[in-house]
Amino acid sequence: MRNQDPNQLEDFFGLRPEPKEPKKPFSFRRLLSSRLGGTAHIRLLPKVLSIRERYIIFALILVILGSIVSLPFTIYKHFTVAAADYGGSFSEGLLGEPRHINPLLSQSSDADRDLVSLIFSGLLRYNEEGKLIPDLAKSYDISSDGLNYTVYLKENASWHDGQPVTADDIIFTIQTAQNPDYASLQRINWQGVEIEKANDKTIIFKLKNKYAQFLNNLTLEIIPKHIWQNVKPINFALSEYNLKPVGSGPYKFDKFKKDSLGRIRTYELDSYRNYYDGRPYINDIEIKFYDNEDELINAYNTNEIRNIAYISPQNFNKLKFKQRINIQKLKMPRYFGVFFNPSQGPILANKNVRLALAYATNKEEIIGKILDGNGLAVNSPLLDGILSANSDVKKYGHNPEEAKKVLAADGWGNPDVNGILKKRDQPLSIKITTSTWPELNAVANLLKEQWAAIGVEVTVEALPTPQLQQVIKDRSYQALLFGEILNIDPDPFSLWQ
Repeated sequence: MRNQDPNQLEDFFGLRPEPKEPKKPFSFRRLLSSRLGGTAHIRLLPKVLSIRERYIIFALILVILGSIVSLPFTIYKHFTVAAADYGGSFSEGLLGEPRHINPLLSQSSDADRDLVSLIFSGLLRYNEEGKLIPDLAKSYDISSDGLNYTVYLKENASWHDGQPVTADDIIFTIQTAQNPDYASLQRINWQGVEIEKANDKTIIFKLKNKYAQFLNNLTLEIIPKHIWQNVKPINFALSEYNLKPVGSGPYKFDKFKKDSLGRIRTYELDSYRNYYDGRPYINDIEIKFYDNEDELINAYNTNEIRNIAYISPQNFNKLKFKQRINIQKLKMPRYFGVFFNPSQGPILANKNVRLALAYATNKEEIIGKILDGNGLAVNSPLLDGILSANSDVKKYGHNPEEAKKVLAADGWGNPDVNGILKKRDQPLSIKITTSTWPELNAVANLLKEQWAAIGVEVTVEALPTPQLQQVIKDRSYQALLFGEILNIDPDPFSLWQ
């Protein structure tokens, strides 16, 4: 049998299959059309999907949409960093008014000190961690024997009038502080220090003896020689530059406003764009001055000011808008005490009288009544927690009976009708001199009560800042109720000298 074509055999028996169509690629839409007889559209999709399939597809759509929406935010967050911007203003209220915005004269006034810290700068400064870092100085070296300090100035440091800060300015400032004719309270810190100019940007301080706290002295703010060199000592405290200062700090003087009585009520500062450490972020600062806390509180409550540097605990509840108040309680390196001057009479020259007064003083009552508990009792000029000062010191707790025994043993007796003790017909009488600052005045009057309980007659003399400064300078007080602001690395020598 001869070979036949297989296709012919399939045709003979009628078995040849129909030709197959080529396979088409899978299509979801075609699949749906097949299931719906080829007449379905995408809008009919919900009718042919199960509930589970609908949820899955809906969830996928949400994920896709969410990814699309979040993509720009993710890119923004990943490739950007939050940073401060320039602009805005700051307003604050203070008690008192500025008189000497001058680093060599500003030690006894909070208003003066605050403005000095903004307008002027020193060779060194303390940072937020309490460490000394260069300010006007670029760097410094200390000789191996600890007697020579070489300071190198920053090249771009300038005064607010555009003049460069040079070694001559540093030398002029220190020599002015050393000169008793200028009556600077900084004089004691610079006794025995010689200054040598190596070049316009290098100064050498030469000490006769080692002085561990000398770097603290370099935080003294510097004044410009070209502004002050022609001001005579007799006019130093009277110069208009004490109220219209030219400094090298982050903010420069703009203007001030006085009231009808000639008192400065508003003081305005602008950021110094050429500040050597970079332009400050806040453009302008406005400081407003008030005579008492009631005026200060009213200014805050009426939105005249937005910030208060300090307020006594007793008056805190008078403040409105407490929800916007950010209260910061800080342990500051400062203390207040009564400083006795034995040279002003035989009573305080008597050690037993001073001892009795220590026993008669109830420090806890003072803290509770005057500071509403916001204070700590101190027993030494060196505060606990600073320089690891030894807290194991002699403490004289409140013991009025012991005070009376000490006085009796010293010959004080024969009280008069007011209970005041006498010794050889001399009454036990003391005058406390203090500031008109309300809290200090209140402390003085509370001490008057406490000391009266052991037979001491006390008179209180409250003086405004200018008069008090003169009294301190002349040492013309018997008992001075005042405070000392310590550096983080303190040296109490200048106060106790």
